[in-house]
Amino acid sequence: MRATAVTDIGKTRAVNQDYVYTSVDSIGCLPNLFIVADGMGGHKAGDTASRFTVETVKRLISESDQTDAISVINQAVKEVNTLLIEKASESEEYYGMGTTLVIASIFDNALRVANVGDSRLYVIDDNITQITRDHSLVEEMVLAGQLSKSEARTHAKKNVITRAIGGEEQVEPEMFSIDLKADSKILMCSDGLTNMLEDNDILSIVKKHADIQEAARELVARANENGGKDNISVIIVEL
Repeated sequence: MRATAVTDIGKTRAVNQDYVYTSVDSIGCLPNLFIVADGMGGHKAGDTASRFTVETVKRLISESDQTDAISVINQAVKEVNTLLIEKASESEEYYGMGTTLVIASIFDNALRVANVGDSRLYVIDDNITQITRDHSLVEEMVLAGQLSKSEARTHAKKNVITRAIGGEEQVEPEMFSIDLKADSKILMCSDGLTNMLEDNDILSIVKKHADIQEAARELVARANENGGKDNISVIIVEL
């Protein structure tokens, strides 16, 4: 298994509020661990929220004595939500901070995923399939038939998320379990990528490159060429 991660400030932001983590080695009962978080809040709050959340999730998973992956991940998400709310009370600068979160771990050819917010995980083989579901206002409008997927990408309220770490006292991560093909690749990203590139463009770039690091770099470069309106983070994992 190989993994690569790239995070970039983009063209318009003053601070990179994204935070990513990859480990192909075991963390607690998980054989590997991959995380993307996209923070929100004031100048300091967003990057604090994403960094604190990722580092705390790593610690909680490593310290857990549970052996079921779904239970470990689910509990870590719920605990970090409580801890981030406590962290936010420490300073006025941190008031209202929060973050999206996508966590993944691969057991042989089985993928376990949890997400909160609108950062995404895709499985890429011959096609590209979004596994996570955006917790956002525009996604609810798409599901209700009020918007098309393409309209949602440019909607004025596309940044309004309906679920976040630190958003409310209790959070419920959405959990997924997927069987992978031998040639599958996993792509995790913040919305700084998906707001700048269509899914088919992402598929084309990943399939063009034999080297996943080159693919990740081109994805970030293309997102910047298309405007780079937000921080851009990409993790690619190949089995």
